[in-house]
Amino acid sequence: MYFAALLARTEDGWEASDTELDDVETLSDLADLAREASPDEDTVLVLIEQEDAWFGVVRVDGEEDPRIYVSDAAAAARSSYGEILLTDELLGRDPDDGDVLDALDLDGTEDGEADEDDDDAEDGAGIAEAADVPHGPVGDALILDDLGVSEKELRLMSTDAVTEIAESLGASETLETVR
Repeated sequence: MYFAALLARTEDGWEASDTELDDVETLSDLADLAREASPDEDTVLVLIEQEDAWFGVVRVDGEEDPRIYVSDAAAAARSSYGEILLTDELLGRDPDDGDVLDALDLDGTEDGEADEDDDDAEDGAGIAEAADVPHGPVGDALILDDLGVSEKELRLMSTDAVTEIAESLGASETLETVR
């Protein structure tokens, strides 16, 4: 079970909106969605949580690059929404690594021949990629520090982190309207 919400900081306080991530495929798409929630280029937080597994915070301040924090990268890597947040940059990987090997046909079949184990090979590649992902938090642990949530507090949050973050920001009632 996933929950995702946008919290936009305005002059009058925080405004929350429930958000649907079905059409979001990249971090850029997510940042654009956040920017649409605040026409005045105020701070917008995208809060995503998968029940009892992981949570993520994406912070967009105007046209600046989004800042990201993910509580458990390995758990998020097994999630379609988590994959959006786990960019090569966030994981410290060179995006060009593997491009040469990906271009080669190393499955032992002739061009045009289908390999019976194609599905298994693709599944194995996903497992290898997931092995590269660290267990535990990744990203900017100071993402909410200036809003009153310290790095230590953020790292200690677990199963109901979105609610805890909203409470710390004074936006819990606002968030509950979209839950």
